[in-house]
Amino acid sequence: MNLKHVNEPARLPARPADGNKGTFGRVLIVGGNEEMIGAPVLAGMAALRSGAGLVQIALPQSVLPAALSICPELIGMGLNSADDRAKLIEAARKADAVVVGPGLGTADEARERLLALVALDKPMVLDADALNILAGMKAWPADGFKARAVLTPHPGEMRRLAALLPATEAAAWRAGDGPIPSDEQSRTKIATLAATTFNQVIILKGHRTIVTDDHRIYMNTTGDSTLAKAGSGDILTGILGCLLAQKMQRFEAATLATWLHGKAGELAGAIHGQRSALGRDVIDSIGQAISEFED
Repeated sequence: MNLKHVNEPARLPARPADGNKGTFGRVLIVGGNEEMIGAPVLAGMAALRSGAGLVQIALPQSVLPAALSICPELIGMGLNSADDRAKLIEAARKADAVVVGPGLGTADEARERLLALVALDKPMVLDADALNILAGMKAWPADGFKARAVLTPHPGEMRRLAALLPATEAAAWRAGDGPIPSDEQSRTKIATLAATTFNQVIILKGHRTIVTDDHRIYMNTTGDSTLAKAGSGDILTGILGCLLAQKMQRFEAATLATWLHGKAGELAGAIHGQRSALGRDVIDSIGQAISEFED
């Protein structure tokens, strides 16, 4: 396969001076459980820091007050049971982009919500437990999948998703107990194979994160070990959700989100130390990353 190599991330969307909350996109983030309150909150805060006008988080009612106490700028939606599906779908239809997965869990209820959401023709980010749920299925749900999605696996999640890929071509990744391939050639091959098989954009995270849509490929150059910490993936997901909500195309949004995420990590690491910076420090550095990108 002849892939076109893209060397620079896409440009930021325009931000008109007379814009309002609606102008800059509405993001819905679906995730969270009693043991993972922080994941959707980090994603939501990252989306707001990246410029989204409105961010709504949908998570169990039992933990919603705690989540909103962390970031009151977020809009809450409490979910109690599968009976809330109609309410969730209505919120997804109103959103400009939907994020599914941070802290979602893999219970039957989470699976049902995911499958209902991917049946919508919406820009969507699938991360974390959304990927794990899909990986646990016997086959990719192509017939019920209308979302225009970006999948954001780290190498472990990519290994699990490899169960849905052609066995011969994905053999090195399907070996469950062996080392996960880390060379550039293997990572490029599996990312493009996933993009082709699933007909979606893939962000394969790691050193020199890969973005591909099957015929184009971008290898990110920003980021360092500051990002090797819990919550980092949720932040990337939130940045990406914001850019999709601002009408960027999926591949372009993915290139820019990975660059901004990596740069924010570098900046946070320079202030707090690569060992010590927290996810919230990376979020606080998104504004500076955007300023440096625009300069």
